[in-house]
Amino acid sequence: MSEVIINRVTNEADKIKFIKFPWKIYKNNPNWVPPLIFDVKNNLDTKKNPFYTHSKIELWLAYRGSEIVGRIAAIANDNHNKFHNDKVGFWGYFECINDKEVSRALFDTTKEYLLSQGMDTMRGPINLSTNDEVGMLINAFNKPAVMLMTFNPDYYPALAEDYGFVKVKDLFAYEVTDKILKDAKTMEKLERVSQIVLRREKLTIRKINLQDFDNEVQIIEEIYNKAWVKNWGFIPMTDDEFKYLAKNLKAVVDRDFIYIAEFDGKPIAFSLALPDYNQVFIKMNGKLFPFGIIKLLLNKKKIDGIRLITLGIIPEFQKKGTEAVFILNTIKEGTSKGFNKAEISWILEDNAPMVATAENLGADKYKTYRLYDKQITNSK
Repeated sequence: MSEVIINRVTNEADKIKFIKFPWKIYKNNPNWVPPLIFDVKNNLDTKKNPFYTHSKIELWLAYRGSEIVGRIAAIANDNHNKFHNDKVGFWGYFECINDKEVSRALFDTTKEYLLSQGMDTMRGPINLSTNDEVGMLINAFNKPAVMLMTFNPDYYPALAEDYGFVKVKDLFAYEVTDKILKDAKTMEKLERVSQIVLRREKLTIRKINLQDFDNEVQIIEEIYNKAWVKNWGFIPMTDDEFKYLAKNLKAVVDRDFIYIAEFDGKPIAFSLALPDYNQVFIKMNGKLFPFGIIKLLLNKKKIDGIRLITLGIIPEFQKKGTEAVFILNTIKEGTSKGFNKAEISWILEDNAPMVATAENLGADKYKTYRLYDKQITNSK
């Protein structure tokens, strides 16, 4: 067997090879959802993506002879280390054949780069930060990922653990089934709780105004950066990062699934859910043109699920039940539009209020995504 060679991506041709390598890994996997190629290109574009105004990335490809057998990205996120006062470097975009020699070579290369940047810890997988796609799937490999969630082969955890990575945090995904949505007692209880919260906290709930998109995005950004300030791993987003994210999501958002809660006219919380466009993307093979757009338009109305992505509540209004109001509104709107399932994700394993809310609803914790850490030094 030939030696594993790691080459740094230095040109656009190699970057395309990097982006398209997953098609080899998932060639026969019916549960993999191919990402839109232009989306990945934009996220990795150091000139277009404002993430790189404060952070650095290096991409590598692993070869055996002329065959690509793996890829990885190393990320030095200056804003993370300033905010948390630590020296954590990140790895992401990891894809690899089932070969520990290849994965070790990829991780070794990443480690050496992160050490050169002054880091003492490797954490991943994260693409690119905790504001993006996060975590390695460790179960439920027989189900496709929903919108903006990760997916990987079942042997990836073993490759990470072989290198010495250990769990630092688990992230949960909860499934809300049609059975729950049609359970009268569950919905009546949620309705009662929501009405109590609205009266007690004197809250009003409204939908986002897409005609005033820029101002609404600014409101949501302010809540977002306040809501999770004490959460593990959170990194506040810059104005440019948030605008970049909002611009990318604008084409797929449905105003009926974006809510803002106000107290005395002041925005204090928001929730965001998206139709699960992965149900369409899985048929598009990563391409929007020339025929992907036709598949998107033809299949958009066949989407039957949503993902509740985020519930952001400023600290002084947390643990008061506002999340129940958002979930009820999202469920009502979803069922009125014909959706019959939902995913609530991701939730930190130690986010007790959100875990309790999901479990009280009867949702099934059906997927777990793991983040790994490894302390690094100049000696192996």
